[in-house]
Formats: sequence, structure tokens, C-alpha cells
Amino acid sequence: MRKFPELNIPAYPFRIRQSGSLRVIWDEFRKKYVALTPEEWVRQHILMYLVNELQYPSGRMAVEMALQVHGTMLRCDALVYDAQLKPLMLIECKAPDIVITNDTLLQIARYNQTAGVNYLLVTNGIKHYCFQRKSDQSGFVSLQQIPLYKELQS
Repeated sequence: MRKFPELNIPAYPFRIRQSGSLRVIWDEFRKKYVALTPEEWVRQHILMYLVNELQYPSGRMAVEMALQVHGTMLRCDALVYDAQLKPLMLIECKAPDIVITNDTLLQIARYNQTAGVNYLLVTNGIKHYCFQRKSDQSGFVSLQQIPLYKELQS
């Protein structure tokens, strides 16, 4: 079995099994087993980190959300909502061996043309980049760390 690299996120006890020729991981958010790819490994870790360490309510997270951007259907890795189900944070995950570049940031910016969130999070499990919309709505600023859930709403 292929072993995925250690991430810059705490390790969590995931349910992983073999399903035919495919390794699968239980996705607590979608309530089903999904193919265990390097990107999925990162997605599951970052979502559990947000829930367990930063108090993000799991019921306010949607995984692999379809977004329509300029007539094209795209799929973001995860979207975090507030209590009124207004989108708060868009999350884009890459495999650990993928370097996050300007193209990655442009990708999440395209997704945000539809989502319209105030926070963006891009991670490959090793490096995490979080951005907050400026109060004058003129763009985003880089944050030093991923905020607690309650900080997203203040």
C-alpha cells in the first residue's frame, strides 16, 4: 500500500480500507467512502483540522461543491458556511507534492467569482495559505494563520 507523506496538520484516525483495487477513506462530511488520492488525503486532514482544532462546525461544511463560473461548472474542494448558510470560506486542496503557485491562487479566485466569500484557504497539507477580503472589498490580504471559526464572522 502506498503511504502518503506526513502533513503539516495533526494526524487523525481515518477509516481506510481496500475496495477491490482501490483504497478508500471514509469521508465524515459526505458520509461515504471515497477514493483515497493524495489530494483527498490533504482534504480530509484539513477539514478535520478545521473541525477539531479551530471549532468549525462540521454541519456547515460542504465538500466538492459545484460552482458555475461564466457558464462552466467547476468543483471547489470545500465551502464553509455561517449559521444562515451564507458562504464564508472557500477551500482548495492540492496533493502534497504539488507546489502552490499563482495559478492555484487564480483558480480559487475564479471560484470565488461565484462563491463571493471573505476568506480563501489553499493548502497542499504542507503549506497553508489563508487570505481575508479587505474591508474596502478591493482585494485580499494574506493571514499569518487560519482563523478560528468564530473569527470568520466578526
